[in-house]
Amino acid sequence: MRRKDREVTDIAEIKSIIESCKTCHLAMVDDGMPYVIPLNFGFEIADGTLTLYFHSAQEGRKIDILRKNNAVCFDMCLEGEPVFASETPCNSGYYYSSVHGFGHVEFITDINEKCNALSLLMKHQANISVTFTDDQAKSVCVYKVVSNDFTGKRKPKPVQK
Repeated sequence: MRRKDREVTDIAEIKSIIESCKTCHLAMVDDGMPYVIPLNFGFEIADGTLTLYFHSAQEGRKIDILRKNNAVCFDMCLEGEPVFASETPCNSGYYYSSVHGFGHVEFITDINEKCNALSLLMKHQANISVTFTDDQAKSVCVYKVVSNDFTGKRKPKPVQK
């Protein structure tokens, strides 16, 4: 990371950023061309490993791409507000927090793991606890990205005194 002054390495702070984000952009490669999509997600962090959970229809372009090449990059951002430097516009910018990383998609076939992943998605997206049935879990594709290669970045708004 070029701007070490903005790097977030504390796992609790990274978790806080992820908890505030509701959309994760998942980037993949489709026959040499980049392809990125915004997705709802759930997550877990344990022992320095981040696991992101996603769900979708059981078929489609995204699923086809991931079955051919499961290497992905992900990014989520908590937007802040613009910073306009009127005297030197090139110094303008934006306050933000983000988490960015790399991993590989693993399709979840175990029904208990699928139900748990869907429950984590609902907890993160809607802050409600839902128990999914086997039939509900069987009706969707559920997959995860397990990553040990992720980092946070933040340009915080200065505290007003």
